[in-house]
Order: sequence, then structure tokens, then C-alpha cells
Amino acid sequence: MISVQEAIQQIQQQTIQLPIIEVDLEDAIGYILQEEIRADRDFPPFNRVTMDGIAIKFSDFEKGVRTFAIQGIQLAGEPQKSLEGQQTCLEIMTGAVLSEGADTVIRYEDVTISEKEGQRFASISSENYSRGQNIHKRATDRKSEDLLVSPGIRISPAEVAVAASVGKKRLQVNALPKIAIISTGDELVEVDQIPLPHQIRKSNVYAVQAGLKEQFGIQARLYHLNDDKEVLHSRLQEILSAFDVLILSGGVSKGKADYVPEILDRLGVKKAFHRVKQRPGKPFWFGATPDQKVVFALPGNPVSTFLNAYKYVFPWISTALGQQASPQIFAQLAAEFTFKPSMTYFLQVQLKYNPQGILQAHPIEGKGSGDFANLLDCDAFVELPENQEHFRKGEVFSVIPYRFGFSSMR
Repeated sequence: MISVQEAIQQIQQQTIQLPIIEVDLEDAIGYILQEEIRADRDFPPFNRVTMDGIAIKFSDFEKGVRTFAIQGIQLAGEPQKSLEGQQTCLEIMTGAVLSEGADTVIRYEDVTISEKEGQRFASISSENYSRGQNIHKRATDRKSEDLLVSPGIRISPAEVAVAASVGKKRLQVNALPKIAIISTGDELVEVDQIPLPHQIRKSNVYAVQAGLKEQFGIQARLYHLNDDKEVLHSRLQEILSAFDVLILSGGVSKGKADYVPEILDRLGVKKAFHRVKQRPGKPFWFGATPDQKVVFALPGNPVSTFLNAYKYVFPWISTALGQQASPQIFAQLAAEFTFKPSMTYFLQVQLKYNPQGILQAHPIEGKGSGDFANLLDCDAFVELPENQEHFRKGEVFSVIPYRFGFSSMR
């Protein structure tokens, strides 16, 4: 039996080759970027007006001029116009190029427009102006050729907007791995079936499938195999040949019908480890084939499958996709807790911010690894280290969030 850290180390050492593909910009959300995005011109590309108002020469304002003859209008999207003469202005709109000869914009709220003998005038009512006001100056955000987005970033709406602004119609990303999620066990029936008294409906595979879709946009295929050695052998052989990653739930403990480790060995999947010094999820099995087919065989109790997916499977997929590592989340324990066995304990918690803005973890201990309903009352697992029995209120520990909203903090 190995430690949690040893398990992470061995899993993260397992590589998988995923091709780089191009996707349309509108389809890129959620993929991991595999190219640099650089500015194709200055940001902003011109002195950009940030308020509707009038464009003036500030030197006129400094001389005490407060009424300016309006020469015309500069609209957003129009070529740059010029401001001519003294004590003149141009009406100008948000997003427009600052008129040549002007260096300051006075907002409409501080201006009164009047007309005399066919000439329109703008009178400024405020004294609180300085040179360059209400102008977003050229190249103050980024300069041409500056690096805007690095490879390894998960593409969000922000990256889509920036890519569009530099003319990137298509983006290079890592192809998503083909993943099969396989439940095992004679006790399981389909969701739309009415179980007999000795049966239960499948749920683990749907939880893992949903997590993959939420975290990575991966649409995994679902399978179910009964506890029959020959069926397991033939079907797993077929699935191995068709997918990059297999995630199994069930059949890895010490039960009389837990055939999965034996079958995987017969299929040439080399075991990296079996059993991790943790609760829940101790019977976890991990291995790979010589041609880099990766297999996660998780214990079948619902909380065990759930925890191991978020602790081990999803972080490995993130690495395989070339995603930059996310900072670890930490939280204060909101109540004392004791766990005596010498192993890492993953405590189910609700996450809440206190009035001081500190993230706190409130323990909501369930009734064991079969109590998946307890997951509904929680947001995350707190990882309590194996070298400690008593965990004091206020101590800080790492957090594995799974609730929507908190999981996006990863």
C-alpha cells in the first residue's frame, strides 16, 4: 500500500500522446490552448475616446477658454478628423479615434450646447479637467507582438475575445482523449429500470461522466460489465483497443467476484499500484499498457469513486492536456475533527466564507463511502494528512472542491 503522494507521483509520471488539432474559435471554449496568441497591433491601436463629449486642445482650456466653436462630429468607426484653429472643438463619441490636434475630451455631462447665427458652440461648466482626460492612449494595454495568452491556458470567454481581436479564426489545441467509463457488478441496473430488492441503479459512471464534461468538455462513453471473467476479458480487450483512457468503477477490492485486477493483468495492463493509504477509496488500482493506454480502476463505493476521480483522475487529465497547473486551494477547518487510523483522510465539508473573507471548511461527515447522498450537503473534500490524529479548528488544509462555483476556483 502506497501513500497519497506516492500515488500522485506515479500517476503524473504516466504520459499519453494527444495530437494537436485546430478548432474554430467559436468551438474552442474549454479546450487547452497549445499556441501563443500575440498582439497583431497595439492595444488600443489608436488614442481611443472613452466618453461621449467634445475634443479640445487643452492649451485653450489652460488659457481660460470655456466656450468652443463646434467644427463637426467624430463618430466611432470613422477615419480620424482634424481639429483646426483656436477655441474650436469636435463633438466626439465613445470608441472614436481622438481627432488630430486635440488632446483632451470633455464629457457631455459638463458641456452645454448652444447655437448663434448658425454656429453651434459648446460651453464647459466644470473646472476639474486635466490634459489627456477621457482618452485611452494607444499601446497602453499591450504593444504589437506582446504575448497575450500562453500555451496551457484553458480557453475561457476572455481568451476567445482576445483571440478574435487579433484575427485568430482557428486555434491550436490538444485533442481530447477518448475515454470509456465502465461500471462492473451484478448488483447494478440501468437508470430507467426498477431495481429488485437486492439491486441498485448505476450512479458512479454518471457522476464521473458529468465531471469530465464539466471540467474538460469531454463526452465519455459509458459501459457496464457483469461479474463474469470471460465477459470482462473480452469486453475490456475491445474497449482498451478503442479508447485512450479507461475509468472503471468496482471490482477492485478483495471480494470473491472482484476480478478486475486479474483481468487487467491478463490483458497486459501493467500495474503501477493497487491500494492507497487513504479513506475513502483505499482499493484504488492504477496502471497502463506499453502503448500508453491508461487505466484507472476505482473502488465501487460511490464516495470512493467520486473522491478518486477528483483527486487523481481529473488532475491527470488536466496534465495530459497540457494545462498549466492551477494553484492549490486552502481552507480553515471550521470545527475540530479527530481521525485515528494512520492514513490520509478526505473529510467531506461545506465551504463558506466568513465575514473576514476567509474560506472555511465545515465538516459534514457522512455514514461511510456508501453514503453518496451526503455529497449533496457538501462542496468539497479537505485532505487531512496521515501523520496527525487531532485536527484543530482554525488549522489550514488543502481542499478538493467539486461543487459548481467552487470547482472553477481550481
